[in-house]
Amino acid sequence: QVQLVESGGGLVQAGGSLRLSCAASGRNFSTYAAAWLRQAPGKEREFVSGISWRGSRTYYADSVKGRFTISRDNTKNTVFLQMNRLEPDDTAVYFCAATRVGIVGTTPYEYDFWGQGTAVTVSS
Repeated sequence: QVQLVESGGGLVQAGGSLRLSCAASGRNFSTYAAAWLRQAPGKEREFVSGISWRGSRTYYADSVKGRFTISRDNTKNTVFLQMNRLEPDDTAVYFCAATRVGIVGTTPYEYDFWGQGTAVTVSS
């Protein structure tokens, strides 16, 4: 079993930056693909970014490409999401997720473990 705990959310002005962290506990996390997904009020949960188990492959939604960077440190069982040039449309609860499969999926149904989420609010 894997437990995920996100941190780093908050309130920021448009154009600002935030760095989200996802700390994992449990065995085998370093062999799982991981991702960040977000859910804005009244909207479905959507894929933001994913990273393969070794960190060699990364994936981004078109809406965040060039602004967000995902990374992981398997020695610390932690996944990061660096968010730059934030926009009001980035406002959402951000969830960290992991899958036993080492391949990144882009739908919520492909993930086995979830964190509780961290809220990001971007003011205009």
